[in-house]
Amino acid sequence: MLDIQYLLVLQELRNSTGGIFDEIFNSLSKFAVDIMPFLPFVIFWCSDKKWGYRFISTWGLGELVNGIIKLTVCAYRPWIRSDLIEPAGDSKVAATGYSFPSGHTMVATVTYGSVVAWQKDKRRWLAVLCGVLLLLTGFSRNFLGVHTPQDVLVGMAESVIIILVVGKVQEKIDGNDRMTDILTIIGAVVVVLTLVYITVKPYPMDYVDGKLLVDPQAMMNDTFKACGAFLGFLIGSYLDRHYLKYEIPTGAAELPMLTCAGAAIMFGWKEWFAPATLEAAFGSHWGNLLARGIMVFFAMTVWPMVIRKSCTDGK
Repeated sequence: MLDIQYLLVLQELRNSTGGIFDEIFNSLSKFAVDIMPFLPFVIFWCSDKKWGYRFISTWGLGELVNGIIKLTVCAYRPWIRSDLIEPAGDSKVAATGYSFPSGHTMVATVTYGSVVAWQKDKRRWLAVLCGVLLLLTGFSRNFLGVHTPQDVLVGMAESVIIILVVGKVQEKIDGNDRMTDILTIIGAVVVVLTLVYITVKPYPMDYVDGKLLVDPQAMMNDTFKACGAFLGFLIGSYLDRHYLKYEIPTGAAELPMLTCAGAAIMFGWKEWFAPATLEAAFGSHWGNLLARGIMVFFAMTVWPMVIRKSCTDGK
């Protein structure tokens, strides 16, 4: 129970400082999962297509792997394990999924960590900044009382492994469409197998005073989102490689505005329109899968076509 003791020390620190740091660390956590996941698409649209592919692949695979591990281990959140833990703010309501490994830390590591890999030899100051933000985001999950140290460390470790593996695979298959298509098919099979696995496997059903401690159906939502996002990426990237063949219109005056508009559309879809439409119509599982799949497909195919046409017409 050393992990719980560590969280209690941080909790005492929170309480003794009047919670003045709570919102800072909460903002770091929210920024990592609400804003940073759009960075890969921004890079894909307007900065470096090859690295954009690498960012999106890393993010999508990280979400999928994290979801599989979470639903396999089924670790309860710290406040369920110990009544002494009282997380900061609305964490009990806002936290989604099981505890191990940390999803926020995973997203922070695959995004900030990919920037480190991308910029370490170009803009070292940016790589250092992202490295610091990565570590602070991981620590924030402990400070806020929503994850144990092992949740955070494994979230980082899995993400670093994925960053390295995706980088090596990209180097090996660069320009080899046939091998890339084979990996696309394998990825689609993995998504299907993941959906079968998470829906048929048994889950802990612990009750206290007749009330279910953790609803496994609610815990599956994030992994359904991950499956949809990864499938959207696989389909979108296939169409781009074989038909669209998007090239960044470097130097086009409209490109910055179009990039911002595309990110805003994706954010609006994710936060407001998808929950009001697909999730409402098809439920939290399949609605989430469809919504994330459409969002990523839009980013990989529809918006690149809009950018290309707009920038061509503007010449």
